[in-house]
Amino acid sequence: MTTSVLIVEDEPEFLQRFTEAVLADPELSLVAGVTTGRAGLAMLEAQPPDVMLVDLGLPDISGIELIRHAARHLPNCDVLVVTMFADDAHVMGSIEAGATGYLLKDARATRIASAIHEVRAGGSPISPSIARKVLAAFRVAPQAAAPVPAPAQTAQTTQTAQTAQAAPVAAAPAEPSPLSERETEILRLVAKGFSFDAVGELLAISPHTVVTHVKKIYRKLAVHSRGEAVYEASQMGLL
Repeated sequence: MTTSVLIVEDEPEFLQRFTEAVLADPELSLVAGVTTGRAGLAMLEAQPPDVMLVDLGLPDISGIELIRHAARHLPNCDVLVVTMFADDAHVMGSIEAGATGYLLKDARATRIASAIHEVRAGGSPISPSIARKVLAAFRVAPQAAAPVPAPAQTAQTTQTAQTAQAAPVAAAPAEPSPLSERETEILRLVAKGFSFDAVGELLAISPHTVVTHVKKIYRKLAVHSRGEAVYEASQMGLL
């Protein structure tokens, strides 16, 4: 028997890429490829798949809502997130909702197909950078014990403590962003899953200019892919 797959992805470039990955594997069958969260919910009810491939940045409802719905109503359906979002909120939110795998969109088509098989075999395919986040979330830093107050304090000691408590603490100066305003704007659109052509249309610049900016972003952040750029920028608080 083949593994049935439902794809929920609003970006045409990625929808085509994931669809081709499924169709190219004889052990996989495509239930449907839809572009909205509500269409995904309808397909889950009409023809429950074995695996749902879902993006998080959908145009109508959050992909996490679809994950939660599948976890509650279709316990035999595995959910594989394939997205550009690499921040803690999206990663942990998806896993808590019931996702069994989390890949970034820069994964190759062969990796997408193998991840579907892996998740059906009981595995949890996760992009390396995401795996580090998940592991870090389970590391609980030891908290220092609060000092026990003395049984009694003199008026002078109390006044000194109150003065120290009221004194403002100077905030550490924020480090300047290594990216220009235009580069940050482009990276934010890329993080949402827009193709370079779509970014060019939105910003009224040529796709070639977008690529030039992206190369500068890679160089400044010392990365080599869109997924790494989004992750590093998120870690630096640039997105």
